[in-house]
Amino acid sequence: MSAPLRLMAVHAHPDDESSKGAATMARYVREGVEVLVCTLTGGERGSVLNPKMDRPEVVANIAEIRRGEMDRAREILGVQQRFLGFIDSGLPESEEEELPDGCFALQPLEKAAEPLVSAVREFRPHVIITYDDDGGYPHPDHIMTNRVSIEAFEAAGDPDRYPGTGDPWQPLKLYYQMGFTKERFEALHEAMTERGMGSPYGDWIARWEDRPAKWPVTTRVPCAEYFEIRDRALLAHATQIDPDGWFFTCPRELQQKIWPTEDYHLARSLVDTDLPEDDLFAGIHADDPTPACH
Repeated sequence: MSAPLRLMAVHAHPDDESSKGAATMARYVREGVEVLVCTLTGGERGSVLNPKMDRPEVVANIAEIRRGEMDRAREILGVQQRFLGFIDSGLPESEEEELPDGCFALQPLEKAAEPLVSAVREFRPHVIITYDDDGGYPHPDHIMTNRVSIEAFEAAGDPDRYPGTGDPWQPLKLYYQMGFTKERFEALHEAMTERGMGSPYGDWIARWEDRPAKWPVTTRVPCAEYFEIRDRALLAHATQIDPDGWFFTCPRELQQKIWPTEDYHLARSLVDTDLPEDDLFAGIHADDPTPACH
C-alpha cells in the first residue's frame, strides 16, 4: 500500500475551516487523504453572530464554547484539528483602533510561524491551503495567517531554520482559498433571480470594485456532493452562523448545479502541473521524495 496523501488547512479562527474549503476537505478525507486543520487562534474576541445564541452566558464563555463548536465541526468533516495557541486579535471597527497587546496579529513573524513550522514538520503535508495576502477579507488575523503560512511553507524544509521544531519537511504546493469571488456570486445571483428567488448577493455585486481579480482561480475542485457535510459543519459553529442567514439563502441543490466546485489559486508549486487543475494533488504522488532541503 502506498502512503496516504496529506493536506493541511491553515485558518485563523474556529469556523473558518467550515466556511472556506470545507467540502474540499470532506471529499479528500473520504478518499483516504489525511487532513489536518491548524487553527491559529481560539476566536476569543469573536462576537456572537447568531442572534439565537446572543445570551449573556454565551458571551461570557465564548472561548470555551467555540472550542466545543470546533470539536463538533471536526467530527462532521472527519478531519484532524489542533489549536496553535495564539490569542484572537479581534476586528477593529476603524483604522485608528489599536489592536490589543499580545494578540496574534502583533506577534513577530518568526514567533507566530514557529508552531506552524513544527506542525508542518510533524504532519508532513504535501499540500497546504490558506488565505491570500488580503486574508480573504482584511481581518488582521487572516492577513497574519497568510504571512505565517508562506513562512512555514518556505522554511519547514530548511534544516537551518527553526531549530528544535522537528526534522525538515518540504510541502509541495501552497494554495489560496478563493471561495468569495465576484464570478461565483454573479452566477448564483443570476440563477436565483431567474427562478424568482430573492438573492442576497445583488448589493455585494453592485459594490464590487470593477477590476481584475488579484489572484486568478487556477484550480476548481469538484465537491458538490459534500456541500451537505460543509453545511452541517458550518451549523456546528452555532455562535457564528445564523441558520437563517445569508450562507443558506441559496438552496443547496441550486449551488450544486450552478457552482459545484470550491476554488483555489496555486500560489507556490515545487512540482510540474498543468493549469487549470481540478485536484489539489495534481502532479503529486505520496511516495515521491520531497525536494532536497536547501
